[in-house]
This record gives sequence, C-alpha cells and structure tokens, in this order.
Amino acid sequence: MENTKVVVLWLAFCVSLVISTLGNPAVAPPAQPCLAPLQWEGRIVEYDHSTGRNSRASMSYDGQNQRIRILEQKKGHVPCKKYFEYIYLYQSGIMFQIEQVTKLCSKLALTQAWDPFDIPLNSTYEDQYFIGGPGDMIEVQEWSDRKPARQHEAWVGVYTVKDCYPVQETYTRNSSVTTSTRFFDLALGISDPSVFTPPSTCQSANPGKMRSNC
Repeated sequence: MENTKVVVLWLAFCVSLVISTLGNPAVAPPAQPCLAPLQWEGRIVEYDHSTGRNSRASMSYDGQNQRIRILEQKKGHVPCKKYFEYIYLYQSGIMFQIEQVTKLCSKLALTQAWDPFDIPLNSTYEDQYFIGGPGDMIEVQEWSDRKPARQHEAWVGVYTVKDCYPVQETYTRNSSVTTSTRFFDLALGISDPSVFTPPSTCQSANPGKMRSNC
C-alpha cells in the first residue's frame, strides 16, 4: 500500500511538471547581434538635435574598405544654400568636401575613428518589434551600448531581423541626444565604386571646410 502511494505521488508530480512545462514554454536564449552587410547604398535623413535641422542625402557605404560617400539632396529652394558631396576615407584618415555646382574641393583630416554601421558584439539587447501597422511585418531589433554601471546609453541602433540592415541610429553625449539617423531604400552592394574617388579638383584642395550658406 505504501509503495502504491509513492507511485501515485510520483505520477502526480510528473503530470504537474508536464502541465507546467506546457503552460510556460522554455525561455528563448538571449538574442545575439546579427551581422550587418558590409556594402550597401541607400538614403538617409540625419536630424541634428543641436540645430533642429534635418539633412537628407544618398549614401554609399563600404565597411570592407572603411569608406563612406554622402551626397546631399536638394529639397526645395533655399536661398544661398550650398550642397556638398562628402567622401570619407578612414583608412587614409582623409575627408573630401566637394561643392556640387562649382566642384570646389576641401581636404580635411578625419579626427574620429572608423565607426561601422553594425551592432557591436558587446551590445545590449533592448527590444524586438514590428514597424508599422498590421500587414507591414517589418521586424526589427533594438540594441544599445548600455552597461549596468552606466545610467544612460550613448548609442542605440535599430536593425532589421531578416537582413540586418540599419533602420535608425541615435547618439547621445553628456546625457543629450546629438544626432538621429534614419536609413531607407537600402540596396545591397556598391553599384559604382568610382563614387569614392575624389574629382580632379581635389588635387588642389583647400585646407579649410566650406560653409553651407553665404
């Protein structure tokens, strides 16, 4: 009789364990950063929180060779405003600024280190969600450089789950947001590698940065 009671209790325990397992599925392992494409082209909008201005541009990104080309887009007529092309060559430590109409060129030393558009391996997983409403089904993950000993994030990046394309990146300095950049219309690869070659006018480039207004 005593043995029967033990068997019954054991069976009851096993049944309760199965029910508990079915009702509480195993917790998924922590998300790991995806691997972002090394080369892509697309459009960006960068919002500068210090000036309150949006800058729209097309971008060619070559993470393999650490170079970026940005071509500012003209939106409407702004009197006296100049639009520039920027070529960042991080392996050479040089940035070229080219005025789009006159092709005047400035050559400047890069003071910041190469910062790729990707999710660093030591990033902290923040969230996963869908962008837009029903039927859009664009799933993204949000990551940051938040660490337990630090109260605020200095970087937050949103990347698509499917192909790990950048969607948005936000940088913060001294507890204040500095820039927010949105990415869209991205395509894999570089259609024209020559966009990273400065024009001939850069052979006699000016050493100072040109102003965007009169």
